[in-house]
Amino acid sequence: MAKRRHRNRGAALAAVAAITGGVALVAPAGVGPAGAAVGVCANGQGYVLSWADGQAQAYGNADFHGGASRSLVAPVTGIALTPTGDGYWQTAADGGVFAFGDATFHGGLGGIALAKPIVGIASTPTGDGYWLVASDGGVFTFGDAGFFGSAGGTPLAKPVVGIIPTNSGAGYWLVASDGGIFSYGDAQFHGSLGATRLVQPIVGGTTNRDGSGYWLVAADGGVFTFGTTFYGSAANIALNKPVVGIANTFAGNGYWLAAADGGVFSYGDAGFCGSSGAGTGTASPVVAITPF
Repeated sequence: MAKRRHRNRGAALAAVAAITGGVALVAPAGVGPAGAAVGVCANGQGYVLSWADGQAQAYGNADFHGGASRSLVAPVTGIALTPTGDGYWQTAADGGVFAFGDATFHGGLGGIALAKPIVGIASTPTGDGYWLVASDGGVFTFGDAGFFGSAGGTPLAKPVVGIIPTNSGAGYWLVASDGGIFSYGDAQFHGSLGATRLVQPIVGGTTNRDGSGYWLVAADGGVFTFGTTFYGSAANIALNKPVVGIANTFAGNGYWLAAADGGVFSYGDAGFCGSSGAGTGTASPVVAITPF
């Protein structure tokens, strides 16, 4: 099936772990966690979930290209789709990077002593590079990813949980668990929750189509908007497991929330493409979502 190019989006992460090295792996197509529920998705939409044990599952129009589970010694922490939608990278807390499909391995931090664990990965607009971010706000660049600054030397009230690249690739936002936002390059600051008392910590964020704002999501499913439109949240839903990430639609008029049990909640123009909330045959939690 022909895929369309779409802009790059960062994945927000909630789990912290370590694995060894960074390698490119190949796995048979069509394989995913057992028992994953797949629904019908509208408007060519889709997304990929990543589990802490390295499994991945594609929904809707997204394709499965493999997972890092065969080489893991500890959980993965995130996933980022390539701009073509024909591949993705998984990363781990030691900075190991695993490439699948048309994703190219540009380097990793496996084997390097890090001050703090890696908690996020984001692709450049070309797909020829990526950023890794650590919980202390350190930013590491690979391939054609530019370095525009970091919070690595800044005393943080709470740890960084993810990185959101701008559409141009000439900047990024770092998101902290207290809702703090750190802007670099051409990323514009639209507000934050750093001074707000939160019921649950922020676990991720994503930007809208034109980059004029961003959404943040908390572990209880609460969604906070800055320069963007509010389409709903799961804050008033009794969740079986906490929310771990948010991913926006290609049109930018909606978003999906992913929970640790594989549940997916859709809002705005985000169609429900399926979930693994009923169980996957693994005790490992979902740690991230990336949109097609």
